[in-house]
Amino acid sequence: MKIMVTPCDGIGPEITAATMEVVEAANKAFDLGLQYDYEDTGFASLEKYGTTLRNETIERARTYDGIILGPQSHMDYPARDKGGVNVSAGFRVKLDLYANVRPARVRPFLNSTAKRMDLVIMREATEGFYPDRNMYAGSGEFMPTPDIALSMRKITAHACERIARAAFELAMKRHKRVTAVHKANNFILTDGLFLTQVRKVAAEFPEVKLNDYIIDAMAAHLVRDASRFDVIVTTNFYADILSDLASELSGSLGLAGSINANAETGLVCAQAQHGSAPDIQNQNIANPTSLILSAAMMLSWLGEKRGLPNFEAAGAEIERVVDDVLAKPATRTRDLG
Repeated sequence: MKIMVTPCDGIGPEITAATMEVVEAANKAFDLGLQYDYEDTGFASLEKYGTTLRNETIERARTYDGIILGPQSHMDYPARDKGGVNVSAGFRVKLDLYANVRPARVRPFLNSTAKRMDLVIMREATEGFYPDRNMYAGSGEFMPTPDIALSMRKITAHACERIARAAFELAMKRHKRVTAVHKANNFILTDGLFLTQVRKVAAEFPEVKLNDYIIDAMAAHLVRDASRFDVIVTTNFYADILSDLASELSGSLGLAGSINANAETGLVCAQAQHGSAPDIQNQNIANPTSLILSAAMMLSWLGEKRGLPNFEAAGAEIERVVDDVLAKPATRTRDLG
């Protein structure tokens, strides 16, 4: 099983190094047979090759089973014509890693705003309001005059259908509840299409209860009582916001694991939910939990999709050990208090 490892920017190298110690321990303990290759992305790639993400890196990634991707400092990259490419978007769109799976749960031994929560947000990751992933050529964001800026949104039936299916399949393994989040009262065509596709898929899963919330109401209900929700499915932009909110309600963005996956191609990418935090890099205080849990999710996903119980066991054991470590105040990073 081949894994591409790319630390990327900011605290990325630090938390990637910590994550790889854990992954290698699991590799030995569960006889996973993992092989790792390291690849430069972000500023390291820009310095060497003149771009933050090479096409060669993407093509090489297609030959791997999994990817461990550190956080990026996208806001600090130069313009695209000077080599500044969104690394995360590049992997997601070019490798068609459409399902961004973002769990959030409360741990009783950590301070959290939410009292009870154990949910998963299924985020469609390849289209939506993001201007770097909704056009064949050019950008979905542009300025026709110096004082007017426009942004386009792309929603397709295909993308909505497959993220909905992923959500319902996951719900069947959990508590059989799916919440679709939208703004179809205003975005009648785009969110209307999303909601239509979700309902079509729901008809194939009569055991799963479906309800839907408008995005602004959903944010309020998540704060009020997150325990009501099981699997939440929504479009790219809404899910980006809701998943950060849910993670912070659980105690910290530093606790939020995440994978980007394509069940059809079998490729999965582990990626921390938080950013590159350059203000604390090289201080040995960054919390590696998010990337470690993302790697655990990657192993579990590979185990489930390929029928490898030792991979599923390795992922579960990493999660258990992380909880054991987090339960001890002396071994927590400062963002956890």
